[in-house]
Amino acid sequence: MISIEGLYKRFEELEALKNINLTIKKGSIFGLIGSNGAGKTTLLKIISGIYKQDKGVLKINNNEVFENVDLKSNIFFVLDNPYFYYNFSLKDMARFYKGIYPNWDDKKFKNLSLVFNLDLNKKLNKLSKGMQKQAALHLALSTNPEVLILDEPLDGLDAVMRQKVKNIIIQEVAEREMTVIISSHNLRELEDFCDHVAILHNGEVILQRDIDELKADIHKVQVVFKKDVNIDYIEGLNILHFEERGSIKSYIIKGKKEDIENKLLWYEPLVLDLLPLTLEEIFIYEMGVVGYEVKNIVV
Repeated sequence: MISIEGLYKRFEELEALKNINLTIKKGSIFGLIGSNGAGKTTLLKIISGIYKQDKGVLKINNNEVFENVDLKSNIFFVLDNPYFYYNFSLKDMARFYKGIYPNWDDKKFKNLSLVFNLDLNKKLNKLSKGMQKQAALHLALSTNPEVLILDEPLDGLDAVMRQKVKNIIIQEVAEREMTVIISSHNLRELEDFCDHVAILHNGEVILQRDIDELKADIHKVQVVFKKDVNIDYIEGLNILHFEERGSIKSYIIKGKKEDIENKLLWYEPLVLDLLPLTLEEIFIYEMGVVGYEVKNIVV
């Protein structure tokens, strides 16, 4: 388990992280999303032991990470732009990591070669970004990490390869209880992949929830009333957004489905539909609550 309490990190005048509190369970796939500059990559680097926090406590299995060689040998961080030694091939990097990671698995490396289908002898700096990302994932999974940290891991991969990578990671989680932390701007990719998600904004966690619970607790409501009704004044409705098109009123409402339905049915609507939201829609409306919202722009 990864436990984060009161985490704070500052770079000169920039407060990158402020009082971060998170719990990431072993064997979970945890999605980290947020606005640009929210502090996601900084948090990932602290979890992986690259940075040390200024305040607060971060522990993996009750052990602090920074300068803990034994613990870090079970963590692998795949950066958005993977780094490889100059003129090293995939085979060269495999030999290098084999000497660092005690759980390196030659058999798995060989089997993954059939999935990624990369030339083991080709210089990695000559490959495209997508192929370099595949090489980094190939190496990462071969180390059998207990914690796999991924920053935009599917960026640059085609649709088939993205699905292959997701399937392999899900299989590793199921078989070994590997913990995965994944940061991505592609929320559609995370929606059917992660079981938990946290939203960061301006260095703070504004939401952390089980993804199924999160989607069950916010609804798009389309309603047509017999007469004009202002549901803003209905007690107990937490309205995040409102639009009106003709007689159809569309709301984004936070709360339990049954509670929302019961309150609105009292007004005997002609039409009442509660529709599910995507993770991307939830993100947009949650960010709107903290002032980071989509506005009409006139050019």
